[in-house]
Amino acid sequence: MDDHTNASSPPEGFAEMDLTGEFWRMSGPFYQRNAANPTEQAFLAGSRYCNARGFVHGGMLSAFLDRLFSHAVAAATDRANTVTVHLSVDFLAAAKIDQWVVGESQVTRATRDVVFVEGRIHSGGRDVVRGSGVFKITRTPSS
Repeated sequence: MDDHTNASSPPEGFAEMDLTGEFWRMSGPFYQRNAANPTEQAFLAGSRYCNARGFVHGGMLSAFLDRLFSHAVAAATDRANTVTVHLSVDFLAAAKIDQWVVGESQVTRATRDVVFVEGRIHSGGRDVVRGSGVFKITRTPSS
């Protein structure tokens, strides 16, 4: 049975995202509050995201944070191609199975070559993760 089949509705204002990339389609569904400004995203913590203790795995939270950041960076740079060069993740508490996990991010600085972003993930009324990232703007070679 799919983890999402009997799930509660997403938090208010969130709609399912149209996912690209096999990893994210396989990992989803994911939701965002505003398609034009994708700085808030969420997922329901089903069993496939959790460790044996029923907590969302740190690897899942890190991947979600990186994806959340990359969407904020894309929006702030008019969809420039970027790659993660640094991701800092602080684990503050556990996100538990069957809870909504919500991430919020914001670009704090952008230069010609790099973009800085920070954010947090919360669930069950408390912060679970906070983090920051640095993204390199890549240039495609001239023809």
